[in-house]
Amino acid sequence: MCSKPHLAKSDVVAELPIACSDETAAVEFLERKRWGDTPACPHCGSVAVYTMKDAETGQRNRRFLWRCRDCKKQFTVRVGTVLEDSPIPLTKWARAAWMASTAKNGVSALELSRTLQLSYKSALFLLNRLRCAMADNHTTPPKLTGVIEADETYVGGKPRNKGNNKRGRGTKKQPVFAALQRGGDVRTRVIASVSGANVREALRDLVDRSAKVNTDQEASYTGIGSYFAGGHETVNHAKKEYARGDVTTNGVEGFFARVKRGINGVFHNVSKEHLPKYMSHFEFLHNTRTMNDGDRVVALIRKADGKRLTYRDSVAMAS
Repeated sequence: MCSKPHLAKSDVVAELPIACSDETAAVEFLERKRWGDTPACPHCGSVAVYTMKDAETGQRNRRFLWRCRDCKKQFTVRVGTVLEDSPIPLTKWARAAWMASTAKNGVSALELSRTLQLSYKSALFLLNRLRCAMADNHTTPPKLTGVIEADETYVGGKPRNKGNNKRGRGTKKQPVFAALQRGGDVRTRVIASVSGANVREALRDLVDRSAKVNTDQEASYTGIGSYFAGGHETVNHAKKEYARGDVTTNGVEGFFARVKRGINGVFHNVSKEHLPKYMSHFEFLHNTRTMNDGDRVVALIRKADGKRLTYRDSVAMAS
């Protein structure tokens, strides 16, 4: 047995090349990974469903339709997911999910466009749908507990006349806050500014009150120890203090280092409007880091269930 699960061999990875080259195989692959052994109607939730057959050949309907015996509605594996109403073949969706799930620093729409032979516009919208699937709804996941490392960074172009200010204040960089549960998940939030009010709101929304919070000595964190039962500890980066016993923010800073590698090296430029979707992508990659590549692809397929992103919504977010 492999001592490192994320390096273990995966049967899913063996299936993916076939799913990426044959539409029938892609449909059956997505059906298995979404529903397992119990297909269900996305309209009413009933499991009393059956595949529709071609009257002449007796084979599956060429549109791969299912029908529900209870609500009588027809559906495919696309319905009720981010794939719904997309004209892009499922072979390309399978390949895109594979690439987006396994590229450690992210994958660009331009690279996806070349690989899948799609227009850049189609590749970008496809990726945005996958990022929508990757995103957690912050009102439903359990709050982070235990030892929490919190920090903020600035994402965007290089600041002019930076001087001794390495944080990017006074520039058009966009601040991003992150809270990381040591040994666990990370949650991020794009914030308007690094202020005490914004930081406290993000911490209270993402972190359970029982937690202990570690930060640097950014003034915005002053006073948060009174809210969290585990208290608040800081490290003094100005004096080159990066760890004091178990008090450190190295974990969350490591997460931000991956974000910067992706933003600067892969995407090059990310607009403020779309930044939350990119951060969802990096969250997903971090939170599934102990999975092997195949399990991560399956996790993405299942997270796509019940989510939609229409082109109109996508354009509205950028306007």
